[in-house]
Amino acid sequence: MNSRRERPDGADAAPSAVLGAKHDAEKAPQRVEDSASRPEPPYSIFTHDEKVWISSLASFGAMFSTLSSYIYFPALVPMATDFGVSLTLINLTVTSYLVVAGIAPAFMGDLADQGGRRLAYIVMFILLFASNIGIALQTSYAGLLVLRMVQSAGSSGKTIRTYGASYGVLADITTIKLGRLLAAISTNAAPSFGPVVAGVLTQKLGWRWIFWFLSVLPGVYLLVIILLLPETQRKIVGNGSIRTSGFRRSIFGLFVRDRTREAASPPPRKRHYHIPNPFVCIKLLCDKANLSVICIGSITYTVKMALQTSLAAQCVDIYRLDYLQAGLVYIPSGVGGAMGSYVTGKFLNRNIQRFALRYGLENGHYQKGNDISGFPIEKARFRGFYPMLVISALGTMAYGVCLLEKTMCGTLLTDLNPTVSATVQASYNLVRCIGAGVGIAIQQPLDDAVGPGWCFGIYAIVLLLEIPFGYVLLKHGQRWRQPKS
Repeated sequence: MNSRRERPDGADAAPSAVLGAKHDAEKAPQRVEDSASRPEPPYSIFTHDEKVWISSLASFGAMFSTLSSYIYFPALVPMATDFGVSLTLINLTVTSYLVVAGIAPAFMGDLADQGGRRLAYIVMFILLFASNIGIALQTSYAGLLVLRMVQSAGSSGKTIRTYGASYGVLADITTIKLGRLLAAISTNAAPSFGPVVAGVLTQKLGWRWIFWFLSVLPGVYLLVIILLLPETQRKIVGNGSIRTSGFRRSIFGLFVRDRTREAASPPPRKRHYHIPNPFVCIKLLCDKANLSVICIGSITYTVKMALQTSLAAQCVDIYRLDYLQAGLVYIPSGVGGAMGSYVTGKFLNRNIQRFALRYGLENGHYQKGNDISGFPIEKARFRGFYPMLVISALGTMAYGVCLLEKTMCGTLLTDLNPTVSATVQASYNLVRCIGAGVGIAIQQPLDDAVGPGWCFGIYAIVLLLEIPFGYVLLKHGQRWRQPKS
């Protein structure tokens, strides 16, 4: 009989557990030191030069939206003749383009967020490439109308001001300032050189060559995108260190594969897919301040686009200009728009900081996301609104001045909605594009009915409808924001 008494269950394990705990306690400081010494993974593994390339490539794509719209204008008269329809019906193809342009960025932005930036770019440029070839070969007016909508879906989703694919790429790699500058240059240049190119092609080769040109340019760009644009969607590749496969993979990945292990980011969370809803932004129109700002900007955009659309046709009809000369008429518009955007941006930045000092905002400096419950942001952003409106109404051909108000409205909407800035810009884009479509649709019938003089006089009066919206916004805007705070 064994005189050794059996120990209770677990007694034999107690000494080893104590020793194990002591051993872990000794190793704990070493683990803390290891985690502390391990460098934090960078926000992006791309070098500065690589970020410049990605930003430039993504921002250049934003140009195609403006280019596809403006390059069309000098060809309206010969297209009406070739298709055997009135100028009013040809203008409806511009209306259909703008209506889709108001909706497409929401779909494409959502596609870029869910499926990746490369997928969105590839889809958009395939649509743009195919639609331009279809229009170049088209002999049916109905086909032209449909293909213009497809063209708009392919080009409008890349815009910067809404939450399109270009903005997403820039946000992924934190070079938004550079990208916005490049996008501003390309989009403001398009209204000038687009109609000139269209005028030359229409005068020398025929209007169909405009769309052959628009097929070659996006076709080459699409090839560059497929080969040299890396996937940047952070939900998919993190800081760029997570390797991709299939359509998300590009040759560009060969240049960064040595860095993927060194700067690895945490694996992305499981993503939940949903059907894009472009009308989710409509609820923001129920806010009185948002509605006032959007109405002001949309009226300006409607009049501007109606004038831009009719300009080439009026020059050909009244002044007997050829198509090349009609295209050259758009140069002052583009130059004025580019100068107006630059000057207004400087004016808005200086004015908002002056108001910040006067009203004692935090550190005397305004930044997006500041508490503005007691700050008159409406007066700060809309200073000079009435003089510019009067100038625009008196000189409806001064397109650059019209663009000044558009900049003010977009900036103020971001100030009023810092947490949903992309969504409120989408609501602005939706309303102004639909308004512009209506303005273009009625311009030619109105011109036929009352003549060009009274027609543009009426559009000048329409501009003055902004006055009551501006008045109530400046008077009650700050009070409307009080319940939110």
